[in-house]
Amino acid sequence: MRNEIYTEKAPAAIGPYSQAIQAGDFIYVSGQIGLSPETGNVAEGIEEQTKQVMRNLKSILKQAETDFSQVVKFTIYLASMDDFTTVNDIYGSYLTKPYPARATVEVSKLPKDVLIEMDAVVYTK
Repeated sequence: MRNEIYTEKAPAAIGPYSQAIQAGDFIYVSGQIGLSPETGNVAEGIEEQTKQVMRNLKSILKQAETDFSQVVKFTIYLASMDDFTTVNDIYGSYLTKPYPARATVEVSKLPKDVLIEMDAVVYTK
């Protein structure tokens, strides 16, 4: 069984993908960037982009009737690893133990030239 998850409280997909898909006991949340769903504008700077990414993820998870405590894996894509500490501090403020698994990688370019993108895998049982 596969179901699409969609909320207007997170940016609409920019291409042929869903905000999230539930497949059995897992939810796969597509990469979120620091784009405001209300204005369509990208937040300024790494701190505000990271906060917007977390708000977007939170909204999608809420629509799926879950939250960050059920996330088992995050992947964080950064335009620069120089932003790692800032991102890590903000990201960590949204989570509680036991923390999910995570990978953080520097990439050469992200959509709309943002500084961060993050996706998540959620286990719902």
